[in-house]
Amino acid sequence: MRQWVVAILGLLVWASACADVRPGDPSPDDLGNTLDGQAIHASALRGKVVVISFWATWCTYCLKELPTLVGLQSVATQRGLPMQVVAVDYEQPRDVFRRSVKLLQPKLPGLLMTWDRVGRLRKPFDSGDGIPLMVLLHRDGSVARVMDGYDEGELDDILAQINTLLNEPWSAPASTGSAVHSP
Repeated sequence: MRQWVVAILGLLVWASACADVRPGDPSPDDLGNTLDGQAIHASALRGKVVVISFWATWCTYCLKELPTLVGLQSVATQRGLPMQVVAVDYEQPRDVFRRSVKLLQPKLPGLLMTWDRVGRLRKPFDSGDGIPLMVLLHRDGSVARVMDGYDEGELDDILAQINTLLNEPWSAPASTGSAVHSP
């Protein structure tokens, strides 16, 4: 009997560790590192609508999507809208990520390009459909929507969702006055 209890508890722990992040849940904080090693965190982007796009050089649709995301980021920047696109290179070797960023970055200004070598960053959002995968975050850092395996026919809906998120009221969390100081 005790073995069954231990097995069931182990299964519950495993299942909760593999649980997908759902709309309304806080986003995992780690969004990868840029080519120069800068860590990008969802918490540092609070106050902005965040569009996270997982992509790879072998994904034809992903490469078609990147210029659209640049256009979206460009419009947001020009209009002073609180939005940031983070393009996460998914499961590719570092040298492929490095070459891709050096080649694409001049053509993709404004995007934060990060790297997810082993798929760890994508895993919380994973429903098993591969890429492209796009995650939209509310300005408070919670997940608004996860789109796995979408196509061009859904772009109008995605843009409408982003506009809705940009129009949501936002007020920065009030300071508690109890700052933590590090030595």
